[in-house]
Amino acid sequence: MGFFKQKKNQPVQEKVIREDKMPPHQSTVSLEKNIRYIQEEMKNSADLKVRLLPGNKQAMVYLDDITDPDKIQRYIFVPLMEMDGNIQRVKDREESEDLNKAVSALLEGKAVYLVEGDATCYFFNVQQNVTRAIMEPMNEKVIKGSHDGFNEDIKQNINLIRRRIQHRNLTIKKQTVGDYTESEIALVYVDGIVNPGVVNELETRVKNISSDALLSAGAFSEYIEDRTYSIFPQFLSTERPDKTVAQLMEGRIAILFANNPTCLIAPVTFFAFYQSPDDYNTRWLVATYIRLIRLFSFILAITLPSFYIAVVGFHFEVIPEALISPVLGAIRDIAYPPIVEAVLMVIVIELIRESGIRLPSPIGSTIGIVGGLVIGDAIVTAGLVSNLMVIVIALTSLASFVVPSNEMSDSLRILTFPLIILSSVLGFIGIAFGLLMVLIHLCRMESLGLSYFTPIQFRDLKDTVIRVPQFLMKRRPEQLGSPRPYKSNELSDENGSK
Repeated sequence: MGFFKQKKNQPVQEKVIREDKMPPHQSTVSLEKNIRYIQEEMKNSADLKVRLLPGNKQAMVYLDDITDPDKIQRYIFVPLMEMDGNIQRVKDREESEDLNKAVSALLEGKAVYLVEGDATCYFFNVQQNVTRAIMEPMNEKVIKGSHDGFNEDIKQNINLIRRRIQHRNLTIKKQTVGDYTESEIALVYVDGIVNPGVVNELETRVKNISSDALLSAGAFSEYIEDRTYSIFPQFLSTERPDKTVAQLMEGRIAILFANNPTCLIAPVTFFAFYQSPDDYNTRWLVATYIRLIRLFSFILAITLPSFYIAVVGFHFEVIPEALISPVLGAIRDIAYPPIVEAVLMVIVIELIRESGIRLPSPIGSTIGIVGGLVIGDAIVTAGLVSNLMVIVIALTSLASFVVPSNEMSDSLRILTFPLIILSSVLGFIGIAFGLLMVLIHLCRMESLGLSYFTPIQFRDLKDTVIRVPQFLMKRRPEQLGSPRPYKSNELSDENGSK
């Protein structure tokens, strides 16, 4: 009742108007009035600079922290001197008589030039470019293939994609989200390959986002994904342009973000999280072997601790006779039941992992190795955890890190806990029940309206569980509904379909 009462009496707040939807405010011929309006709208911000030119009949207004002084000199003052002070003869300018547009231009890094007796505002793009060099993503390194990656500049990221897809059908649609931040996003797809219905669905969901700020790709995905409360990721995130282009050519959509190197790809299936660019830079037999290892690691990561607990707690008869005595010797003197051991060790592993991430790189790796060895040895010597449980949790952690996607790896580690609890209560029956619930959940999930755990057909196996040679992968995934189902003109007629 308290929740509903609080919701009923929630405070009313003023609605925020986005910069691109501000009502026009006519500028005047008075230089002083125009400057005063801009200062009031900008709340007299400390970085707002008003530079009066000799004679006090002209002024240039700009935000000092986001503009480039060299560009101001080259694009405004030098041409202005060459044109005898006539601003209307300077090239590369925009004009408007709307002062609210002038304020928006300031926020974009432009300089606003105002003249006494002239109601026109002149805009010049003098934005300071702060970009990071193109580097290989730290969390998606490959052995072979390209070593470039996205950075925080959305224009450079689009450039990396256009350099790989030099075709007019590559389509970029930009939108802004967040009433305060107006974060720029770009929907990238190949027209003619992508399903138009999926594009419309994604655009509709993006337009329906209502928030003051969206600062990360993760927060953005929570607004548009099909099942927000699911543990499994429904968007494939990457910082690699080659991986993004490969997914675009399959018929998927990439979402790029300004000031964020992460790219989201949708719609995706469960098996997309187990594919890596390395799969396509090596022999297909080797790639198939490694991909099967990754899928096996999924089963191992979520079931190994629960399987161990079920065996030592309920099904001791499945242990080979030669191992019964060593197993009994290992667990006999442990004070706590196996479920407590497992949870304790999983928490210790997570603590070591989190501390390794937060600390500086040289210290983080040392803490991970020393912490694992010292704590593992001490916890066994103290009789808190058996040495078998240490081996089980170590193998489980290794299996969870085999997944190329960090989001899926995090999901696997959390999924371990309910299976541990079920196995400690019902043994093998509990594991079977838990896995059945996971399977049902995966079968019911969707990514942008398309099946997440798509039914496995023979032709879909060619690039999901295994990878066959490229010349055998002639079709695009059927569940994407691409209007161009084949990957070459060889099997197409004049209309683009077989």
